[in-house]
Amino acid sequence: MKSFKLLLLSFAFVFTAHAALPTPPAPQLAARAWLLVDANSGQSLAENKADARVEPASLTKLMTAYLVFGALKEHRLTLNQTLPVSEKAWRSEGSRTFLKVNSQVKVEDLIKGMVVQSGNDASVALAEGIGGAEDAFVAMMNHEAQRLGMTGSHFVNATGLPDPQHYATARDLAKLASALIRDYPNEYKYYSIKEFTYNGITQPNRNRLLWLDPNVDGLKTGHTDSAGYCLIASARRDNRRLLSVVLGAGSDNGRAAESQKLLNYGLQFFETMKLYNANQPVTTLRIYKGTSGSLGAGFQRDFYITVPRGASQRIQAQVTTQQPMLAPIARGQGVGTLHLTLDGKPVGDFTLTALSSIGVSGLIRRGWDSLMLMIR
Repeated sequence: MKSFKLLLLSFAFVFTAHAALPTPPAPQLAARAWLLVDANSGQSLAENKADARVEPASLTKLMTAYLVFGALKEHRLTLNQTLPVSEKAWRSEGSRTFLKVNSQVKVEDLIKGMVVQSGNDASVALAEGIGGAEDAFVAMMNHEAQRLGMTGSHFVNATGLPDPQHYATARDLAKLASALIRDYPNEYKYYSIKEFTYNGITQPNRNRLLWLDPNVDGLKTGHTDSAGYCLIASARRDNRRLLSVVLGAGSDNGRAAESQKLLNYGLQFFETMKLYNANQPVTTLRIYKGTSGSLGAGFQRDFYITVPRGASQRIQAQVTTQQPMLAPIARGQGVGTLHLTLDGKPVGDFTLTALSSIGVSGLIRRGWDSLMLMIR
């Protein structure tokens, strides 16, 4: 195992040093579970029972929307296309867009009905339009949940209506919200719409923070008697984006107020910086028996870190790699670990991946490298 230290000077010229402020404890909320994460770094800044299985209510519709946006991206749907409203969709319980049975409705109107009005009828119409039937669509939801690493979640419908086998965790819902914003930035705009009128009925977005906090531009509310009042909120300021997940608050006002506490805490007491650009070598490794003798190791996406405000100058980094490294090596393969510490305390360990592929060299090069390894 090879280990060496790196001087993180890349951001020293970008971030002005702040006087170190004491970071107070995270707020305690009147809710069953909660989580605050930085969307860029993925780090948790405050949490309580974030891995407990809870009823997600209409937060489920984030997964429904994720699949709808994927169908748009893959041209399996278009915004101007119309979908039929089945009797099952029309009879959906709970919040509604007030679709007419057997009518044809534009996909974009169904999206707005699902996102802004939290319409269960619109959600089922979209699920049936993509999957053919809601059950088939639910299988797609669970498959996508596995792909996104939502290990504590399981869906049985596209709406979030209560069912003992329909559950999620705050951490999984934060992963889903982050993926939706990252993968479908153009469609994310629907979550900032404050009201939508369909069939002559205007309904407001239930996310009160859209009116109360100019930094908030989404995402989704949920409520049933058994789930309580839930809200995933996203706030953006100074190129930072925070996601708060509040589950099981006692009232509509309560979920907004408790979410605001989390967002204010994260914005006031933490800062996020980009340490490395996507595909920027963090280190260069010696490769044996390959078509190239060296390999850049880094991250395939921009790499961010979140620390208490004023602490950015005190981060230290160390890289460890397994030596010797032999070809073949595939791009994206894990080849090392970046260890970050703050004031000597671990911040996290992050996998460094190969930034290119290296094939096996010819016989002469392999023989020479074998000799070098013997000497080494």
